[in-house]
Amino acid sequence: MFAVRLSKKIEKDLDLLAKSRGSNRSAVVREAILKYLEDNEDLDLAKRAQSEMLDHKSLKQLRKELDLDS
Repeated sequence: MFAVRLSKKIEKDLDLLAKSRGSNRSAVVREAILKYLEDNEDLDLAKRAQSEMLDHKSLKQLRKELDLDS
């Protein structure tokens, strides 16, 4: 368990959201943290895929290097 300092406005917004969901502040924060972690995992996967794509040559480049367009 850990503590997070929030402004009064954020606390009020969390309480309002939690109340509208029939939940509590902790559940809303927990859900937000999980979503944040999932979104960052997706970003890391996208960055990794992009870097792997940059390591590949295009078909046009390969054909030129292999002198197949003569």
